[in-house]
Amino acid sequence: MGTALGVRAERRLRPVARRPKAGAAAEAPPAPASSPREPASPELRPAYYAATRAGGWRDWWTLLHPPYTAWHLAYVVIGASLAPHVQLSRLLATLLAFFLAVGLAAHALDELHGRPLGTRIHSGVLVSVSFVALAGAVALGVVGLSRIGWPLLPFLVVGPFLVVAYNAEWFGGLVHTDSGFALAWGTFPVLTAYVAQTDRLSVAAVLGGAGAFGLSRAQRALSTPARFVRRRVVDVQGSVVLSDGSTREIDRTMLIQPAERALRLLSWTVVLLAAALAVARLT
Repeated sequence: MGTALGVRAERRLRPVARRPKAGAAAEAPPAPASSPREPASPELRPAYYAATRAGGWRDWWTLLHPPYTAWHLAYVVIGASLAPHVQLSRLLATLLAFFLAVGLAAHALDELHGRPLGTRIHSGVLVSVSFVALAGAVALGVVGLSRIGWPLLPFLVVGPFLVVAYNAEWFGGLVHTDSGFALAWGTFPVLTAYVAQTDRLSVAAVLGGAGAFGLSRAQRALSTPARFVRRRVVDVQGSVVLSDGSTREIDRTMLIQPAERALRLLSWTVVLLAAALAVARLT
């Protein structure tokens, strides 16, 4: 199968005029080699879960990244469910802390850094939400520290650091990598939730954290190219030639559809798996 692809991003080159051949009429204007083509694909939302229109409550829905927030909160449930005994009050407190830290604070900080979702939420509001949500998560951690003990202290320190360092891209983006994402939003919730239940780590928790790391790396492998096409590419030109000689035109939707189908399935699958574990342990 042969493939021809052309991706235009941000700017287009203006066509260069050809010189008239010798003997051509002087008054005849030179014909351009080609004229720029209008983008073949309609405007895409910055994410598949983003609201169709910006403004108001829709911006907050988009900011929350609902399927991804649910996905990473599912890791909290999975980590807690690995414990020999699950205390519902501790699980709910851990879920609330991670919702504040990841669902609100981390995503508000990320939107401040370049407005990747294109929301109209005022920067001052984003800063306030980030501060209040992260402070709330830390407060819940302090309450947990008073009841669980010192094993929770490293997680109480590392958690806020990861939220700010990753989303503000501190240290030249050292933490803002695929592995940094997988550790912060995959492994860390599993380990924290387990320690919140048991006051210690175990081999089961480490293995669960490693599994969450792998799932989160897979998430990034799928979402990164999809985000690139949605947010930076304005036009795609090309076609694929099939073995029977027929051709199919390529557009942006064709490029992102397989990855985003997989992301939708994965997000629901991880949430359902976490729900099954919670029901099994709490009933």
